[in-house]
Amino acid sequence: MAYEVTATRKRPQAFDTLVGQEFVVSTITNAIEQGRIAHAYLFSGPRGVGKTTSARILAKALNCVHGPTPHPCGVCENCREITQGNSMDVIEIDGASNTSVNDVRTIKDEVLFPPQSSRYKIYIIDEVHMLSTSAFNALLKTIEEPPEYVVFIFATTETQKVPATIRSRCQQFHFQLISLETIKGRLAEAAADLNVEADDDALFWIAKEATGSMRDAYTLFDQVVSFSNGHITLAQIQDKLGLVGIDQISSLLSSLLSGDSGGALLGLQELLGKGISVEQCTKDFAQYFRALLLMKKGVTDADVLGEQPQRFPDPIKNAYTEEQLEAAVELFLRLYRDIRYSLNPRLELELAVSRLESLPYLVSPVILMEKLAKMKNDLLAGNMTPENPDLAGRIPSLPFAKPAATIPERTPRIAAHADRPVPTESKEQNQAPSTDARRDSMEVRTPPLRTTQPERRDTDAPFPRQKDNIARKEPSEDIEPAQAPSNQKQPRPFMKEDIPALKNLLEESKERAATLMGQLVDCFVENGTLKFVFSSKFCVDQAKTDIAVFRKAIETICGYTGPLEFIVQRQENKPRSAAQTDETITRIANMFRGEIVG
Repeated sequence: MAYEVTATRKRPQAFDTLVGQEFVVSTITNAIEQGRIAHAYLFSGPRGVGKTTSARILAKALNCVHGPTPHPCGVCENCREITQGNSMDVIEIDGASNTSVNDVRTIKDEVLFPPQSSRYKIYIIDEVHMLSTSAFNALLKTIEEPPEYVVFIFATTETQKVPATIRSRCQQFHFQLISLETIKGRLAEAAADLNVEADDDALFWIAKEATGSMRDAYTLFDQVVSFSNGHITLAQIQDKLGLVGIDQISSLLSSLLSGDSGGALLGLQELLGKGISVEQCTKDFAQYFRALLLMKKGVTDADVLGEQPQRFPDPIKNAYTEEQLEAAVELFLRLYRDIRYSLNPRLELELAVSRLESLPYLVSPVILMEKLAKMKNDLLAGNMTPENPDLAGRIPSLPFAKPAATIPERTPRIAAHADRPVPTESKEQNQAPSTDARRDSMEVRTPPLRTTQPERRDTDAPFPRQKDNIARKEPSEDIEPAQAPSNQKQPRPFMKEDIPALKNLLEESKERAATLMGQLVDCFVENGTLKFVFSSKFCVDQAKTDIAVFRKAIETICGYTGPLEFIVQRQENKPRSAAQTDETITRIANMFRGEIVG
């Protein structure tokens, strides 16, 4: 007897053996039992799920000598002829090769003649969406009002291409993808029929690659049986078909997590050396991270994952967050799209694998900003504690978070020479604050230390000026360095001689305000306000925009922090130039809000 492929040998011959389409089977079975037989059916769905098979079973159910019956006998002459495909009353037409309106006209002529030996004349048109628009239009009247002995059964994988006028005249049945466990069980039965031993993980892989199509699963099963020598194993499948296994990807990721990027690249080299294509590697990596992402979200169904959850090592499951796994999936999806345009696809894959080493540290800007905001709130509330016990005590206490009771008591310092008299000043002046106390008070502004002789202030000046003849106290060894006069500059008025220093400071800081210094005419103090005089109103407007920059620079030079004002140089009453009297130039200046300078 000639060899028969598994897909043909295992094709269902009755509704009871049709798997994965319970809704279709129950609906058609009940309709036949009740005598509610439609004149047109439309079977739609993915490839290899049983559309044409269901059409043949329905034809046998209608034309069986014991029918119409939902359970055709399969042994009568009509059933056997339909099974073998040589029945005169069941006509199968390939819609992909009979697309013209003339083919449909032939059908219109044939339906006028009743069936020869059967109860119904049945037309099965496969891939009906391939018919032309004219052919569909020619079918409309025949489908809507056919003779009572004619039944049309259409099958298609693309329902949206079938005109709505055709769909509205048919009973529609949508066939679904077959579950992975159902396909796996059927493959196990097929292996038992052939006396072939098959490992569970090997059958699982075949069922997964079938992507819900029973016919595709049987076709791949026949190919695997050919090189398995009576025992189907996953290792043989990966070796012969050039596939990347989960264990190999897990080993590669383990190397990356341990910091051995060189070992990971060598593992990738080993995979590519076995003849596995870059495209296949990319697909397997994307599938691997997809499964990890779904498991991270709580999905454990093998049908959804496409892999058995127990095959993934626990350290890798817990190594990445959902955000990082989404980034990894996106990385390999983008890589698969870019490979076709790459000068060196292998280099693209190696670069992607190398980037996986930093995947555990990947964080989005949104998450980063949320963490920084939380840390800021904890710092302000004084609740910042290190998560690592080894870091305890290394974070300095904050001045506004530390209770006053915890500040160490200040103790007087012993004089280095006992023969020197101790100054009769208050205890607080003779004592030096401890290191912790100085650190705790770093955010608190305290008034500057005063000498015994009070400062003299010039009441006429806009801000205090210290005289040069202030009595200075000789620092003794029993006085803390903190009480010595500070080296910081004392505040003083900003003078015209400071303008070059201001210009240099702004230029060193590369501030935009430095360009305005060339138009600075003068500076003076009036009514306690420091005023800068510029040559034009434009410069004044720009200076007002950068007033914060000027304040900072002036404070750096002389310590002045008082009021600051920018004014325009007063223009003398000079005779107007010809340009200023020209009406056209004046109109242009007004239009652009400018001024005529010459």
